[in-house]
Amino acid sequence: MRKNMAMPVFAHAGRHRVAVLARPLLLPIELGIVHQLFGQAREGATAEGEPLYEVVTCGLRAGVTRTDGDFTVNVPYGPEALAEADTVIVLSSHEDYVQDTPDLTAPLADALARIRPGTRMASICTGAFVLASAGLLDGHTATTHWRYTDLFARLFPRVELDPDVLYTDGGDVLTSAGCASGIDLCLHMIRRDHGTAVAGDVARRTVVPPHREGGQVQYVRRPVPALAAPATSAAREWALRHLHEPVTLGQLAAREAMSVRNFNRRFRDEVGTTPMNWLAQQRVERARELLEESNLPVDQIAARTGLGTAANLRRHFQEALGTSPSAYRTTFRGA
Repeated sequence: MRKNMAMPVFAHAGRHRVAVLARPLLLPIELGIVHQLFGQAREGATAEGEPLYEVVTCGLRAGVTRTDGDFTVNVPYGPEALAEADTVIVLSSHEDYVQDTPDLTAPLADALARIRPGTRMASICTGAFVLASAGLLDGHTATTHWRYTDLFARLFPRVELDPDVLYTDGGDVLTSAGCASGIDLCLHMIRRDHGTAVAGDVARRTVVPPHREGGQVQYVRRPVPALAAPATSAAREWALRHLHEPVTLGQLAAREAMSVRNFNRRFRDEVGTTPMNWLAQQRVERARELLEESNLPVDQIAARTGLGTAANLRRHFQEALGTSPSAYRTTFRGA
């Protein structure tokens, strides 16, 4: 028997198996993002917990692979890893940027043919070109890096392209925008699999924001001013400790000894949205945590998060997430 015929790629039974497909001229940051985030996810959201995922890197063939930098990476596995994966994440490649055909290359088509039906598929940045070429995005909403959305739309008219969002979630097929939004996508998948506590623990230990909504815009056109220090951080910290209370714009401005007009301007420069929009987002975020981690009824959660009534909580939830608190709780408590 040949040496590698029967040897499995994944070594840990019971863990969710993630295969990262790395192609020539890959962006190393994307490979690091997937390994770092999924590799940090632990049972019980503690450093001592058992790892929840096993992540391996594969390519169209095993061996040394070029990156977009002045170094290479050693990809330990070939496409055989795809056949064992529960989730496949397709990284971007500089080859995508000059793609002029919607067709897959023969080696890439052969590799994707190994993937089992029902496997969750995801892409980072222009990795969406691969999913679209394979027909996996037909009829789905998808995104990719904003610089390549015109090319994507021309090549794949059957895909409903949203050029502005950070990521999209179509259930078993997910896409993200530029490479940094791969962080948001990975945390979203971890949260979907194991809830807020695990995803939040990963974010804290990786020192990244725990959650950004997929519908947030990819980039802000106006330049961000250089600030010696965040001018509104104390107000934000205070607001997070008082979410259960009525909080006004005047109170927030007073925490920083600013006029309301000046505070509102500085807040938008630092955070990218208005103080009251940000406050509503934080209240919904806290409500999500309580829905996942407690048995509190919806009206008590509304009171504890400053949203007042169950009806108001439902309205904010529907606007932010497109679902109801009860449906959200069923989904994530089930996970």
